[in-house]
Amino acid sequence: MIKNIVTIGGSSSKNSINKILAEYAGGLLKNAKLTKVDLNDFDIPLFSVDVEFEKGYSKGVLNLNEIIENADGFIISLAEHNGAYSTAFKNAYDWLSRIEGKVWRNKPMLLLSTSPGIRGGKSVLEIALGKFPYMGANIVGSMSFPLFDENFKEGKIVNSDLKENLLNLVDEFENAL
Repeated sequence: MIKNIVTIGGSSSKNSINKILAEYAGGLLKNAKLTKVDLNDFDIPLFSVDVEFEKGYSKGVLNLNEIIENADGFIISLAEHNGAYSTAFKNAYDWLSRIEGKVWRNKPMLLLSTSPGIRGGKSVLEIALGKFPYMGANIVGSMSFPLFDENFKEGKIVNSDLKENLLNLVDEFENAL
């Protein structure tokens, strides 16, 4: 049976390496239809309880919530901004949590992070590994992907150890679906 997998690159960069990694990992699945989320495609105001009270939920956040609701699983790769989530991701996440506290609906998740640096977004990955389960994440695997520009070239992973690790995680994720 074909599963609907939502990929999210947790960045607002038009050339997000996290979006590339999430979609690459999704492309390794055998029986999946990918719904590729680009946070730039959703008009979501800066979160505030005042905005929520005065205007309610934007069409953008309602559309994103519907995508989350209809997913069978998630592959998320988080960008790290100053050791934490990007503003774009955190803002969408805050809004989504107001609609449904268990944002991820206890569906399987493969959680990734990458950066051009040696740590590969480890700090934001650690934050998400600690917090996402409280928000309904069923994390079946996680990976920090270091030195993106050196280890991912011409649309593929060139480091054999990283490639093997990701393939194993994708298999575990697929088995959890």
